[in-house]
Amino acid sequence: MFGGWWASSAFETGGFALVAAWIFWVVISITFHELAHGWAAIGRGDQTPIHTGHMTFNPIVHMGLQSLAMLALLGIAWGAMPIDPSRMKGRYAEAWVAFAGPLTNFVLAAICIIGGGIAIAAMSSTEIDKFMHAPFEALKGGTLIAPKLAMFAGVGAMLNLSLGVFNLMPLPPLDGSRILANFSFAYRNFTMTDGGRILSMIAFVLAFFFAGRFIVPIGMIVTVIGMGTVAALLKLLGIGP
Repeated sequence: MFGGWWASSAFETGGFALVAAWIFWVVISITFHELAHGWAAIGRGDQTPIHTGHMTFNPIVHMGLQSLAMLALLGIAWGAMPIDPSRMKGRYAEAWVAFAGPLTNFVLAAICIIGGGIAIAAMSSTEIDKFMHAPFEALKGGTLIAPKLAMFAGVGAMLNLSLGVFNLMPLPPLDGSRILANFSFAYRNFTMTDGGRILSMIAFVLAFFFAGRFIVPIGMIVTVIGMGTVAALLKLLGIGP
């Protein structure tokens, strides 16, 4: 999908619908990811997300112009939610606030998998066979709604699974590092040393460029298995044609 300009490659693979689906899910996934951090922080007594005006569904507030530019250029983006751990109540409040983001991505992925499974169950056997052999073709032309919905949901599930797993990696500034630091003073102290910062930066850069080669395929496999399982269960229950 990302050979050359990502949008051009995506268009060749699945048409305008795939480009639109990718942009939609990147923006939605990051927005809800950051809002989850904010809601969790507020629940733990930190009003910083409210005071800074970040408790909004406006993606520009969470992503910023640089992130949106990267989305246009490379198809990837990021977000941020200002919080103040010193204002939070609870020994592991910071870990919970950090975990809330990836957890929301997993919830969105589950919703997409269920929705995609329902869409597959609504297809005929012939449509399912065509969809499984050429899923991206479902987004190109044609008038059948179920295959398009299944592929749209599949993109959302894969992306959210990948985003959730990636953010749980224990590398600053990812959420996983904040979770681990809240449980391990040794790790927290290490990341605050000059050597720790340098190693963390190198590890993050490597993960940013190469981790997707492992995480994305896993997300795809889980998505396909999940949607197929939901569709099969619905078929067994007599739901669908």
